[in-house]
Amino acid sequence: MDYKDLRAEILPRWEEILQRITTPAKKQGEYICLLCGHGAHGDGLKLNPKSTKYGLKCFGACGFSGDILEYLKQAENLDSFPEQLERASSLLGISLEDNTQQRPSKPRTEKREATASNMNTTTYTPTQTQPEPEPEKKNYMPYFKKCSERLEEVADYLSTRGISQATARRQKLGYDPEARPYGEGNRTRWKGLIIPTSEHSYIIRNTDPTATEKTRYGKVGEVQLYHLDTAIRKAKQPIVIVEGELDAISILEVGGEAVGLGSTSNINKLIEALKEKKPTQPLIIALDNDAPGRKASEELSQQLTELKLPFYMMNLYGEAKDANEALQKDRDTLTYKVQHIADTIREEEERKLEAERKEYLRKETAYGHLQEFINGVQASVNTPAVSTGYKLTDDILDGGLYEGLYCIGAITSLGKTTLALQIGDQIASKTNKRILIFSLEMSRAELMSKSLSRLSLMQVLKEGKDTKLAKTARGITDGDRYTRYSEEERSIICRAIEEYGNNYAKKICIYEGIGDIGVQKIREEVDRVKRLFGEAPIVIVDYLQILAPYNNEYIRASDKQITDKNVMELKLISRDYKTTIIGISSFNRDNYTAPVNLTSFKESGAIEYSSDVLIGLQFAGMDYEEGEPQTQRDKRIRKLIKDQEAKGRAGQAQTIQLKVLKNRYGCKGDVILSFYPMFNYFEENIEKNV
Repeated sequence: MDYKDLRAEILPRWEEILQRITTPAKKQGEYICLLCGHGAHGDGLKLNPKSTKYGLKCFGACGFSGDILEYLKQAENLDSFPEQLERASSLLGISLEDNTQQRPSKPRTEKREATASNMNTTTYTPTQTQPEPEPEKKNYMPYFKKCSERLEEVADYLSTRGISQATARRQKLGYDPEARPYGEGNRTRWKGLIIPTSEHSYIIRNTDPTATEKTRYGKVGEVQLYHLDTAIRKAKQPIVIVEGELDAISILEVGGEAVGLGSTSNINKLIEALKEKKPTQPLIIALDNDAPGRKASEELSQQLTELKLPFYMMNLYGEAKDANEALQKDRDTLTYKVQHIADTIREEEERKLEAERKEYLRKETAYGHLQEFINGVQASVNTPAVSTGYKLTDDILDGGLYEGLYCIGAITSLGKTTLALQIGDQIASKTNKRILIFSLEMSRAELMSKSLSRLSLMQVLKEGKDTKLAKTARGITDGDRYTRYSEEERSIICRAIEEYGNNYAKKICIYEGIGDIGVQKIREEVDRVKRLFGEAPIVIVDYLQILAPYNNEYIRASDKQITDKNVMELKLISRDYKTTIIGISSFNRDNYTAPVNLTSFKESGAIEYSSDVLIGLQFAGMDYEEGEPQTQRDKRIRKLIKDQEAKGRAGQAQTIQLKVLKNRYGCKGDVILSFYPMFNYFEENIEKNV
C-alpha cells in the first residue's frame, strides 16, 4: 500500500485515533485537545464544518486546524510524514507490511463488516449504521515482565530521579533499549523507562539526557490514570493527585499514596472514575506549581466540590515545580510533608472549626449582637416613636408607631382605610416623615378627595359652623355640584386644598393599581426614598388580600398562601429598613355581626402571627355581655349596627371602638372614636373614653 492509499485509509478514521490518544469531551464528537487541554466544558477538538471533509479544529488557546495526521505531528512531535503515517497506522491496527490488503471499492457508502479478517483493513464512514466492534486490546504483561528483568540497566537514571530500585520493582517498572514510543510498526526507537498503567497500556519515559520536551514521553494503548484503581481500593492514607506518572511514583517513594493524571486534560477521566467508585480517603490536590497546574487545580476542586468528596489543596513542593523535582532537591522535606499530610489535615480542620466557632458566636449568639443592640438603643434617642396624631391611641401603643408591621382590620365601610389615611396625613403634617400609600382598590383622586373632605369638616367644626357646609369626597370631585356651591362653601374647599398642599401633599406619595402591585415594588420604592432622602418612609398598604403574588412561584398558589407570603415579606421590609408598615386587612364574613377578635382577619394565619400590632375596628357595644342569651344578644347587635349606620347616613358621628388585639412590645386596650363616615374623619371621643 503506497502512502497515498494509506493516507486515504487513515483520514476518515480520525475519531478512532482520538479515542485512543485523548479523552472524549462532554459533547458527542468532541475531544479534549492534547495541545492546550481545552474541551473539558465544551467546544473541544472536533470536525471543522468550514474546512476540508476530514479537517479538525480546536476552539481553545492553541487554535489548531488541520487533519488527524497534522494533529499527530503537533501532539506527538512527529516531524516526518512517514512517522505520522506509522503512528496513525499503529493506533488503527493497520499493518504496514501487508501491501496486498483489499479495501472496498466504495468506502464512503458500503457498510463495514465486523469480521476478524477485515477489521483493521476497512474504512470508517460517517454513514455507517452498525456499531463498530471494539478492537481487541493487546495484553502487554509478557512485555512488562521482560522489561522488568532489565531494570538494573536504568538504575542510574532512576537514581538521579530519586527513585529507589525497591519502589521501581513494586511499581513493576522496566527498561527497553528499543522502546517504540508510537507503537508497533513505527521505526522510532528510544532507550525508555517503561511505566505500566494497565495490562493494555504503558508510558515510555525517554532516558536520553538530550531528549527534548517534545520527545520525553510516549504513550502506548488507551490513556489510563496511573495507580488509580490501587489507590481507591487500598489507600490507608490521603491520596495525592499529581500530574505525571513519575510524580506519583515520587510520592509513593516517600511513603505516600498517589494518583497520576498523565495530563491535566484527564481531569474529567478522574471525575468519572470517582463517580463510579468513591475513595475512602480524602484527596489532596497537588498538581504542578505553574499557571496551567493552578488553573487545573481550580477546575478539579470545583468538580470535587460538586461531587461532595472531601479534598484539600496543598503545596507539598515548596519552590519546586512538581513532586519529582521536589524529591530530587529536598527529599527530607517532601518526605516529612507527605508522611504528615494527615496531621496537616487535622490542623486545617481545627483551624476551620475554630473559625466557624468564632463566626457562630459573632453571628448567631445574643452576645455577638449585644453591641449592635446597644448601638440601636443609643440611636433610638434621636428616633422616638412616631405619633399617630391620637393621644389615647399613642398611650396604648407605648408612645406611637415603631419599626414593625401594624395591621388594621374591620368590616366593609367601617373606616379602616380612612383611619390609616388620616394617621398618614397627621404624621406628614407634624413630622418630616414621608408616607408611601399603595392603594390597590381606590384611585389616587379618591384618596385625595377623602383627605380634603376631612379637612373641610375640621374647618367647619373649628369655626363652629353648620356641618352642612363641609363637603363629602363626592361633593369635592363633582364639578357640576361645585358650580352650585355658595361662596362660603367654595371658600371652605379652597382652604382645604391649600392646607393639603402646604402641610400634607409634599410628603405623601400614592401608588394606585389593581392586582399589579406586589411587595417587590414596595421594597423598591422604600429603598428609593431612603436613598434620596436618607430616611425610610412609613408605608400604608390598602389592602393586604389583593397584593400581587410575590413571584411566579406563587401565581398558582391559594389566596391564603399568597397573603401569608406577602405579609411575611412586608414584615421583612419593616425590619430591613427599620420603619413602620401599616397593612389594611379585610374581615371574614362570619365576623360582620360578631365582636372583633384575632380570627376575624381574612386569611389570618400570617397576619395574626407576623404582625407586631393587630388593631380591629368595630361599632362600640358589640362585645358580648356575660350571661346574655344568644337570641337577645343577636337582636341587640343587629339594632346597634342599624342605628350606627343610620347616623352615618345622616352625617352624624358613629361611635367606633378601636381594639388593640395584639401588641408584641406593649399592652392591649380599647379607645372609643367618633367617626364621621360622610366626611372621612376620626377623632378620639374624650368623654366616652373617660
